[in-house]
Amino acid sequence: MSSSLLETVDIKAPVAVSWALWSDVTLWPKFLSHVRAVQPIDEHHFAWQLSLPGADKEFVAELTEVVPEDRIAWKTTQGVHHAGVVTFHRLSAETSRVALQIEYEPEGFVEHLGAITNLDSALTNYDLGEFQKLAEATAAA
Repeated sequence: MSSSLLETVDIKAPVAVSWALWSDVTLWPKFLSHVRAVQPIDEHHFAWQLSLPGADKEFVAELTEVVPEDRIAWKTTQGVHHAGVVTFHRLSAETSRVALQIEYEPEGFVEHLGAITNLDSALTNYDLGEFQKLAEATAAA
């Protein structure tokens, strides 16, 4: 049984700032609380190391679509089944909306519990809040 998440955050920063931060994989551990590391393998593939409640995971993801200042889509090619897209929306010259959609296959008791209780949604909202803080601080600097 797959699980799906869709969360958004409005940010007091232009789309260009939100895009620049999200498209830099080296910054992901700063705002994605469960990500320990993301290492580029080549231009389109990345090795992820996650630390989730009750489980550490590693997988390889492939970028399937990159449209600058619009969207980044990916899917896993090794390890867990996971796919997603993050989109960037211009609300005004100084504000943007970031929407994150993820499809995944919960594995094990903890992940199934997270999907059933919406803990996965709460974690995603927390991470988007951390991204919002980083983007707004960057835009204000």
